[in-house]
Amino acid sequence: MPKRNITATDVTITHRKLPHWQQGGMWYFVTFRTKGFLLPEAGRDIVRLAVLEGARSKYDVSIGVIMPDHIHLLIRPLEKAAGLFYSLTGILKTIKGKTSHPVNRLLKRTGSCWQKESYDRIVRNEDEWLDKYEYIRGNAVRAGLAERPQDYPWLIVNENMLP
Repeated sequence: MPKRNITATDVTITHRKLPHWQQGGMWYFVTFRTKGFLLPEAGRDIVRLAVLEGARSKYDVSIGVIMPDHIHLLIRPLEKAAGLFYSLTGILKTIKGKTSHPVNRLLKRTGSCWQKESYDRIVRNEDEWLDKYEYIRGNAVRAGLAERPQDYPWLIVNENMLP
């Protein structure tokens, strides 16, 4: 399949099992899962670092949480050239690619670390953005992994990225 340019004026739609809509300049709620195993603390550190590294160059991240079996992010791809944005597909491929080998080494395993398909949704308005933000923020508390969101070490919060 040829690469598609992601612009602010056009919506690009691709399909696997789920539809994936992309439009430049938009925020996305993204979830991706491990492939049948749990990330130990050191594995969550690896993923957290990869998410933060990409945030410096390809996307803004407002909030994210690295759970033992899945990751939630609220991100906005950046412009890579005038009017052209990084693709969400490429961003997730980079995060998954940077983390697969170190996580496999850590766990003394081989094979895919991540399920092939991720769930993503364009955030349509401020109310939805705030809803997704609070959902991600409280994920570890709801799972019983922390008493307060700020106590969970794998919660990423960028206070500069609030609406």
